[in-house]
Amino acid sequence: GRIADRSTLYGLLAIAACLYLLACINFINLTTAEASRRAKEIGIRKTMGSSKKNLVFQFLTETFFITTIATVLSVIITPFLLKIFADFIPEGLHFDLIHQPSILVFLLLLIIVVSFLSGLYPALILSGFKPVLVLKNQAYSGSAQTRNAWVRKTLTVSQFIIAQFFVIATLMVSKQINYSLNADMGFSTNGIITFDTPRDTVASHNQQLLNDINALPEVQIASTGFFSPADEGVAYTNISYAEKKDIKANIQIRWGDPNYLKVYKIKLLAGRNVAPSDTMKEFIINDTYSKLLGFQKPENAIGKQLIFNGKTMPIIGVMQDFHEGSTHSLIDPLVFAGSNGSTFHIRLKPNTPGGSTWKNGIAKIQKAYKKIYPEADFDYKFVDDKIASLYKTEIHTASLLGWATGLAILISCLGLLGLVIFTTNSRTKEIGVRKVLGASVMQITSVLSKDFMKLVFIAFVIAAPLAYWATYKWLQDFAYRTKMSWWVFVLSGLAMLLIALITLSMQTIKAARANPVDSLRSE
Repeated sequence: GRIADRSTLYGLLAIAACLYLLACINFINLTTAEASRRAKEIGIRKTMGSSKKNLVFQFLTETFFITTIATVLSVIITPFLLKIFADFIPEGLHFDLIHQPSILVFLLLLIIVVSFLSGLYPALILSGFKPVLVLKNQAYSGSAQTRNAWVRKTLTVSQFIIAQFFVIATLMVSKQINYSLNADMGFSTNGIITFDTPRDTVASHNQQLLNDINALPEVQIASTGFFSPADEGVAYTNISYAEKKDIKANIQIRWGDPNYLKVYKIKLLAGRNVAPSDTMKEFIINDTYSKLLGFQKPENAIGKQLIFNGKTMPIIGVMQDFHEGSTHSLIDPLVFAGSNGSTFHIRLKPNTPGGSTWKNGIAKIQKAYKKIYPEADFDYKFVDDKIASLYKTEIHTASLLGWATGLAILISCLGLLGLVIFTTNSRTKEIGVRKVLGASVMQITSVLSKDFMKLVFIAFVIAAPLAYWATYKWLQDFAYRTKMSWWVFVLSGLAMLLIALITLSMQTIKAARANPVDSLRSE
């Protein structure tokens, strides 16, 4: 079975923790914002003899009940979510509460922890109201109001720090993946397919298949050999330089017939191509290996001897460097030997707008393959798909961050909307007076929105350096990486401000357009 990538699992846990934290902050924010609505109930209960301990227990119980309902709903939708995230988790992993009691224990602990984290502070605030002030409509005035407003503002900023962090991280990860997938690999990848013939095949059969494929009108050029220049596997070999045997390095090897370099359009910097051969007799080395051996000019390496499997073989050419793996690592020293192989490398002619050239070409190649190997499966891959698979973890990371970003923004905006509703409700009189004195809808909206936009901006100022540090550390895993562009931070900051402004406008415009007579008459 497939094993889950450890870093992906840690990533999922970190994202889950952040989203849980956001949800707890939201609950605290909205519960304390609604405190004034429950003030009378608390005052009456206290007058009737309820102690602070009783009220704290009541509010914690309410939170526990809400958390339990949320957990039950999450258990119901988990099987559907597992299908959506099937690429991230090992095959065979299933969700079965009946046969997995450990999950039940975990869920119970989670309910208790979340109920306590999100319910304790609101419970203490609500239970702390003095009944005399409550019943005089003064429960939410003075220093307590200021203190609670500051707590809510701090929690709102915390939410937007997390959301802003996710936005910047998503943009930077996507930028690096885009850079890696479109980086110059040092060889051509477009329209090239590879496939393997069955093991222990007769060399003449492969030669017959190669001749048949080269004769197809849709094929530009075909070759047999070993791995493609960049592949998921690595092939290191033990090679030493005859004149300086003490030069130690991991040397990668590729081999193929003379057409191999032509299929991938790999340029020779000096010397000649390999001659047709069934066995390895001579080497072309890459520029990195040439420099490692001490040659400043590629042509100086021609004619020098390498020792391979006890035999001395000449260097007949130096080729340009190409990435033999992902951009995570530096380019290794590499040798290319002239020899036939069981892997076919085929460059198809440029595709037509409808895509028929490649489709027809691959169908004809399969027919030729089945003619010689009727029992074997024809399993081909495009080389650019192979290169994309080298970045599977990064693509998964980007997808995870995309989901997390969407949820973080949604939760943060719900919290902001709740806070705006509370603020506009508590400032109804002020809005009415401003309208009577001639303030326009735009002016009132601006006054109401200003404080909240300030909070989102503060969140950006805090989140930007944190996201910079985190993405900078993540990019260190790549030997070849994209730049930390200033526009990523500006774009994410503006996007967050715009989303927050739209969220604010939904309520502030409605409040600003309300009839001032109604607000001034109510009391």
